[in-house]
Amino acid sequence: MLALAAVLLLAAAGCTSSGGHDGDRSAAPSGRASGARWQPRPGVAWQWQLSGTVDTSVDVPVYDIDGFENGAAAVARLHADGRKVVCYVNAGAWESFRPDAKDFPAALLGRGDGWDGERWLDVRALDRLRPLMAARFDMCRAKGFDAVEPDLLDGYANTTGFPLTAADQLAYNRMIAGLARDRGLAVGLKNDLDQVPQLLGDFDFSVDEQCAQYGECERLSPFVAAGKPVFHVEYELAPAEFCPAVRKLGFSSMRKHLALDAWREPC
Repeated sequence: MLALAAVLLLAAAGCTSSGGHDGDRSAAPSGRASGARWQPRPGVAWQWQLSGTVDTSVDVPVYDIDGFENGAAAVARLHADGRKVVCYVNAGAWESFRPDAKDFPAALLGRGDGWDGERWLDVRALDRLRPLMAARFDMCRAKGFDAVEPDLLDGYANTTGFPLTAADQLAYNRMIAGLARDRGLAVGLKNDLDQVPQLLGDFDFSVDEQCAQYGECERLSPFVAAGKPVFHVEYELAPAEFCPAVRKLGFSSMRKHLALDAWREPC
């Protein structure tokens, strides 16, 4: 209990009520030794921007940006300012607009996932998806990223066009985590709250959308208890509606536009 209290105290220090400057440098993740995987701590502030030119002026220690749309120079600029940088890639759905789209076998493409140009992947096909995801993570590593955010790791809980089971998803998610860690990259579990107990040991942090709106945030508390951050956003709730509760849980939380542009309103 004392250890958990210390973690939550640290997390509370990482959130402020300011709308523009919440990057306490004392909470910044420390640099990693050569060959060591970055291991972020609860409460560290972050920026998540997947659309538009990345605004590097937000004073936070962690940036999460699109891995395909940003090159090594963008990562280097953020590193020069003392930031750690997370590489966003889609691991659960095919995207028609990515340069490697033609490499995905048509048989692995399922129903649309609700976003233009995207279709769920048949994650049971580990042998065929492994080299494709490995290539994406190699790209992240080559550009200098510190971590990866593999999106859509909960296909089994959606209407994908494939009879995916929880066991199928666990096997795939563990493969994804292993590919990242084998390359010295930290890796985040995106959503997939039902499998947090089984996957906690495989992932270094969580990225969650709208757990407050759906009354699910408590289910992510094992990450904080294990000394791992929960990077959390809400789109529809005002900060006053969710920040008090998530501060108590030790989350790194903010409100964002659904387009995930540069705008943010942190807790």
